[in-house]
Amino acid sequence: MNISKRGGINIKAIPLVRKKKRGFFWELSRNRFSYLLVLPALIYVFIFSYASYPYLAIAFQKFNYVKGIFGSDWIGFENFAFFFKSSDAILITINTVKLNLLFLAFGTFFAVSIAILFNEIRSKLFQKLAQTTMIFPSFLSWVVVSYMIYGLFSTNFGIINQIIHYFGGETINWYTKPDAWTWILVGMKVWKDAGLASIIYLAAIAGIDQSLYESADMDGASRWQKATRITLPLLAPTIAILTLLSLGKIFYGEFGMIYAIIGDNGVLYPTTDIIDTYVFRALRQVGDPANAAAVGLFQSTVGFTLVFLANWFTRRFFREGALY
Repeated sequence: MNISKRGGINIKAIPLVRKKKRGFFWELSRNRFSYLLVLPALIYVFIFSYASYPYLAIAFQKFNYVKGIFGSDWIGFENFAFFFKSSDAILITINTVKLNLLFLAFGTFFAVSIAILFNEIRSKLFQKLAQTTMIFPSFLSWVVVSYMIYGLFSTNFGIINQIIHYFGGETINWYTKPDAWTWILVGMKVWKDAGLASIIYLAAIAGIDQSLYESADMDGASRWQKATRITLPLLAPTIAILTLLSLGKIFYGEFGMIYAIIGDNGVLYPTTDIIDTYVFRALRQVGDPANAAAVGLFQSTVGFTLVFLANWFTRRFFREGALY
């Protein structure tokens, strides 16, 4: 070892030990069990996402099942006219965007609120019980939820109407009231998904430096002040990123929820009919997958554009919350 005249170590004289580069197969062999756990998800994404990309070509074809993708005739943008020339196109688009914005706004608000409330619980037993109770609805099928909603809003036997009748009011036929179903759907969406979504925010809260809260305690801050002055500002980047990701599907409706709850009840279409249910009905009646592919491509394009623009805006004014 070389010693300098001042008694220190001459660092420049110490040879650097370079790490040997490992290849992909070495990494795969070393962590084979971890990759094996991820393999089903990778196969699923590959089959239903990447492998389906070539089929987007039928959006520009007069698709023929016998001729296939490479033999069908090209017709340009005629399949897009199926949706855009429809008399209900504007209403359906407005319904889709309106419901998704309400889902996003109320879902984020309640998910963040639940996470903050969970963080304030001091009893570990009660916290686990509360979390289990809030997360449980996320594992219910929308078909099961639709029967629960019918039990609440049924005209003759629904719990809501029974309560109204008990207090001397007149029963309401909820399944003929389109305006009410916007808020019913929002309420059920929040009830079902907010608990599970709060886990992400709770994990972000767990990563906050606890010394900040300790300093706030020394300054005499209340729990409300700590939540609004420390927790919420530090959660803002996570909220922004998740919101940006949600904007990518702003033109994709909750088909499973809408179709399970509303079904083919045309009376409720003015406020509940969305792009996905409209295309599904058209595909079921007409049987042309090219029209559905055209609308799907339109939804994906608009979603990608919204994410790109929203991320540009966020990066300019709130860099910590940008995706890239």
